[in-house]
Amino acid sequence: MSTSRDRDPLQSRPIAVVGAGAVGCYFGGMLARAGARITFIGRPRQVDAMNRNGLSIESARFNERIPVSASTEIEAAREAAVVLVCVKTPDTEEAARSLAPHLANGALVVSLQNGVDNVDRIRAVADIDVVPAAVYVSAELTAPGTVKHAGRGDLVIGDLPPSDPGDEARPRRLEHVASLFERAAVPCRVSTNIEAELWAKLIMNCAYNAISALSRSRYGRIAENPATRAIVQQVIEEALAVARAAGVRVTDVDLAESAWRLAESMPEALSSTAQDIGRGKRTEIDSLNGFVARRGTELGIPTPVNQTLYGLVRLLEEDGL
Repeated sequence: MSTSRDRDPLQSRPIAVVGAGAVGCYFGGMLARAGARITFIGRPRQVDAMNRNGLSIESARFNERIPVSASTEIEAAREAAVVLVCVKTPDTEEAARSLAPHLANGALVVSLQNGVDNVDRIRAVADIDVVPAAVYVSAELTAPGTVKHAGRGDLVIGDLPPSDPGDEARPRRLEHVASLFERAAVPCRVSTNIEAELWAKLIMNCAYNAISALSRSRYGRIAENPATRAIVQQVIEEALAVARAAGVRVTDVDLAESAWRLAESMPEALSSTAQDIGRGKRTEIDSLNGFVARRGTELGIPTPVNQTLYGLVRLLEEDGL
């Protein structure tokens, strides 16, 4: 006799993806490909394409069109046991306020967003059980309902305080979420120091996103060029100094070396900031180099390179809006 414990969790309660951009479509699409009941919540053009033709994932490993359900209404998340928040960082508070009244009891929200403060921003406006994820993927929307995967595609999740240390089910819930992704061929691990993981990802974003946007270059070319390679190194050193001053238990990993490996693993990656600039959309630069520059000012840490990249991207962004 089968029991609820025997069932594949991908076949149980549905999962909602709030924000049907490149990140949401890739990770939600991988879950749907593995059999999860996924509902995407996004803008009309994207939703219409997915409901009509499914979601197409173009990857080096496979090209598939996956039947999915999509809606423009946030109410579509009401039955989900897990909700992946994949909106751009400027939309974080609005998404949290809209989502909160429709969450099922016990639903766990996972923030698959750039930056280090999205969980704090969500908690500030809504009573939501939310955990962060550090996201590593190169993905682009090449057409409505089509996402192109160019590299990596892995996650790190974990708890940020405040969380109830007496909640014995909490570690199991995080492992459950990790297992959902692992079963969908998405590497996902649970970290006991997610703050450091988020800062490590932030530093990678600061190292590449602005340069990619300003130069229209992909990661491999940035890492190969001696001049931009030196800028990447300076960005990392400044951001690490800010993290340490903020009391973050930063990783012992050589983040400059991690940056070069990142470019080797996804040389054709074009940063999300570059993609936004190309589409005339508002970027997340305020939560990347801008965040490092602001925290540096607050903590008395000079961040001239991050400040310069931030200012240049903002100027380019304003010209396109």
